[in-house]
Amino acid sequence: MSAACLYECVVRHRRLTPVRYGFRHRTYLWLVDLDDLPVLPWWLRPIAGFRADDHLGPAGGPLRTGVDENLAAHGIDLRGGRIHMLTQARVAGHVFNPLTLYWCWYADGTPAAVIAEVRNTYGGWHRYVLYPDARWRAEVAKSFPVSPFFPVDGSYLIRVPPPGERLAVGVTLRRDGAAAFVADITGRRHPGTTGSLLRLAARHPLATVAVSAGIRFHGIRLFLLGLPTHPHATTARGDKEEQ
Repeated sequence: MSAACLYECVVRHRRLTPVRYGFRHRTYLWLVDLDDLPVLPWWLRPIAGFRADDHLGPAGGPLRTGVDENLAAHGIDLRGGRIHMLTQARVAGHVFNPLTLYWCWYADGTPAAVIAEVRNTYGGWHRYVLYPDARWRAEVAKSFPVSPFFPVDGSYLIRVPPPGERLAVGVTLRRDGAAAFVADITGRRHPGTTGSLLRLAARHPLATVAVSAGIRFHGIRLFLLGLPTHPHATTARGDKEEQ
């Protein structure tokens, strides 16, 4: 199909305050080169679709366009360098990616930045442009509402080493000098072949629907536990800001 690969993953969430609550679920993610997206046979397209308007790009245009424009707004020109995206593909016409990551490289192979594209269930998006240190760690102020059970404050400590045979990404939300929420994604690489895709899709059917349903299920449980909510002003699409 292309040089793409797949990661069978475990996603873990741990809320540490004001109550302790955690869950984990299994899924699979794609790692693709935006200049070499998978070209799938027609009968596989219902379980793996890539569209620019699912991410940063214009509807019907190249997916890379929106990423380059986002980088340019931060003064970054890759000069033909590669961009690798970690994401869920569209499945059965549905996609919901709470987090999509883009590793952006200059033409000589040195790292330029990592984009963390965050989506919430209100329909909004935000893009954090990260400049990781030598250990692939970065810190950025939280500026976008994700969970209604947290206000928009604090900072994220993010660990984003480029995926290899293993995937190990971590995000910690810190508030008032202490960790309030921790999430991580760990996984093992599989080749981006038809056989691998069919096996993973069979193990994790309707994977993107499962993510959306799981977020709402756990949100209801937290609400029933009595966690206070923090309403946010929203827009139809694009970045959101707290009211």
